Amino acid sequence: IHAEAYAAGEMKHGPIALIDENMPIVVVSPKDQTYKKTCSNIEEVITRRGNVFLFTDTFDHDMAPKVNGVFVVPETIYELQPILSIVPLQLMAYYMANHLGTDVDQPRNLAKSVTVE
Repeated sequence: IHAEAYAAGEMKHGPIALIDENMPIVVVSPKDQTYKKTCSNIEEVITRRGNVFLFTDTFDHDMAPKVNGVFVVPETIYELQPILSIVPLQLMAYYMANHLGTDVDQPRNLAKSVTVE
């Protein structure tokens, strides 16, 4: 699974062209000063039939029916919000790897790995 992060403001400068019904889009956006702009990007993704999964700190009753899933992370101070937002993404990556039969402790094509005892 290829994953690449893009700032919301960069979406219209290329990544939007890659979106179709086979492209899952994971959006991490707390309800801060950029949330409305991020929602505008989500609307564009939906127009292109992308599958959107929204991770946010406040349930959005307007956006929830439009996206494929809303995941609410605990709200905290602004500086710590990215840390709380990354945990569900790490869990999603772990469970997806297990689902696909990938050994998360011994990734293929990795020249150097950590030994787990």
